[in-house]
Amino acid sequence: MTDTKHTDIVRNGWAALAAGELDKLAADYAEDMIFVLPGQDDVLEGRAAFRSALDGVGDALPPGFDIKSMTYCTGENEVVTVLRFTAAKLPNGSQCTVLFRFNSDDKIVEERWFVDTEQWKGAF
Repeated sequence: MTDTKHTDIVRNGWAALAAGELDKLAADYAEDMIFVLPGQDDVLEGRAAFRSALDGVGDALPPGFDIKSMTYCTGENEVVTVLRFTAAKLPNGSQCTVLFRFNSDDKIVEERWFVDTEQWKGAF
């Protein structure tokens, strides 16, 4: 599939996260965005809450979490990232997907993670 402006926004967001540029990352999200991670009791709502949560992103990832590769699947107003990763307790690796949905202003309105919840919990 052809890369789009949305693919570039998602790719740049992953780079900003890796570089610790969390304000830059959060700037691509709409004020009324939602963040959904399986296993959570609630949905994180709003860019300010999302930005605040980014300060603790390291605690939300398994020890030794290391992204090995990413593939981007682009649809209409959405991008899915397939992450291939390893962690200390997952040395042979695993994968998960992350859905990013965009509004008409090219801002992310939804980020939703799809993971094997039991495997993820076991990685801690």
